[in-house]
Amino acid sequence: MFHALNNTFTKLAAALIISGGISTSAYAFPIAVPGTEGFKVIATGGEIIATYEGNSAAFSNDLYLDSTFIFNNHSTPVGTSVSLGTFSAGTELIFRMHVNNTGYDFFTGEASRNPDGHEHARVQSDWLPNTTLVSFEDLYNGPFDYNDLSFSFSNTVAAVPEPETYAMFLAGLGLLGFLSRRRKH
Repeated sequence: MFHALNNTFTKLAAALIISGGISTSAYAFPIAVPGTEGFKVIATGGEIIATYEGNSAAFSNDLYLDSTFIFNNHSTPVGTSVSLGTFSAGTELIFRMHVNNTGYDFFTGEASRNPDGHEHARVQSDWLPNTTLVSFEDLYNGPFDYNDLSFSFSNTVAAVPEPETYAMFLAGLGLLGFLSRRRKH
């Protein structure tokens, strides 16, 4: 029975990997895909459930939302889930990883939030349905393999950095279009 169950699990995992549903790595836990560094975590509305996915860090890291402790990468069992509460759609959730060995704090979102000026988190939307995967790097200035603390969240999405810039650009284009149409009439 174990062999049959293991074979079924292997086929399911292969199907998810082939379909692009789950990011894979050389580690036994998921790491968010490259190209998602610096993305923001945005609530889509409702209760946010965080699940600890794993790590390969030598350093001890604590994860926080504001001042609320969520997980420690060495003492929290993989698969542990915690309710973070209910958030309105559009709320940015800024997570902080505190590196106990060095005292550094690294944040989700843009590089300017971090002491070394680098993005220290990848944020991958729809890692699983309605689930965002976040993976942190805990070393000042890299190596940026993002394998030091991985966790997932329900009811969130990743947003590319600086959406205000794009919104202002689109508003400006709209204004130019409006003015040019007005001149024609």
